[in-house]
Amino acid sequence: MSAVPADFDSATLRPGSPEHKRLLAQFFFDTHVQYDPERIAWPSLSDEELKRLTALPFWQEAVSTENVTSNTVTAAAALESDPELSRAIALQGFEEQRHARLLAALTAHYRIPIEFPAPYTPRKLEDDFLFAGFGECFDSFFAFGLFALARESGYFPAALVTVFEPVMEEEVRHILFFVNWVKARRMQLPWWRRPAFRARCAWIILKQVASRVKTARSMGGADPAGAPSENFTLTAHQNIAAPVTLHGLLEKCLAENDRRMARYDARLLRPRLVPGIARVLFRILPKSI
Repeated sequence: MSAVPADFDSATLRPGSPEHKRLLAQFFFDTHVQYDPERIAWPSLSDEELKRLTALPFWQEAVSTENVTSNTVTAAAALESDPELSRAIALQGFEEQRHARLLAALTAHYRIPIEFPAPYTPRKLEDDFLFAGFGECFDSFFAFGLFALARESGYFPAALVTVFEPVMEEEVRHILFFVNWVKARRMQLPWWRRPAFRARCAWIILKQVASRVKTARSMGGADPAGAPSENFTLTAHQNIAAPVTLHGLLEKCLAENDRRMARYDARLLRPRLVPGIARVLFRILPKSI
């Protein structure tokens, strides 16, 4: 983790400045962790534990999501003219592909039937990267809380939970990098192009919010056609832990988000939108919901 000087004033680090871009790239390189999904020693599971794992309904959705995200992020390195930031995005693409490899290794080892889609090809690279990044901000926020619930409930053996801890930390790094990159990207545009970029981001965020609201209202139910619900990180608490209300889930997600973000350099911008929405909902929702 990058250390913060005692006399540091965060207001002096202007987003998009050479100093900000150097810090952003260096933070990402310094916190990268090496591991090989194909060499993981998967723990032995009891019949009951294996039944719990294989019965989880979101494996196909997780594989499909990683397919889109990993291929989009890998291609997005071409968006960045700064060589260090381009290299950092390429490294993030490698980490996203490693998540897909981890899912492939897990489902193969525990014989979970999954159909792996053909590699996704971005159509509008910047828009697809923005959509994937903002989606990851939502998904990761809920994943932090879900992971804590699974760890605390003992629903899965500790050895299996430990395997996925590096993935959680990578998600923290990914959304930290993304929100800083978006701000830097906007600040580097001519002033007259910034409103259009901001509006494009707002539209993409609204689409992500609308998708999550739809999921929250259904709370994991199938749609009328019988298809599985999207945004599995918002509803998976029904499958991996003791019963918890949406209010309780939000509380856990907020606490985990703050804990994990606190480990990284305070000079980096933090995600504000999703935690902000969650804090509002946490204040207004009855505890029984």
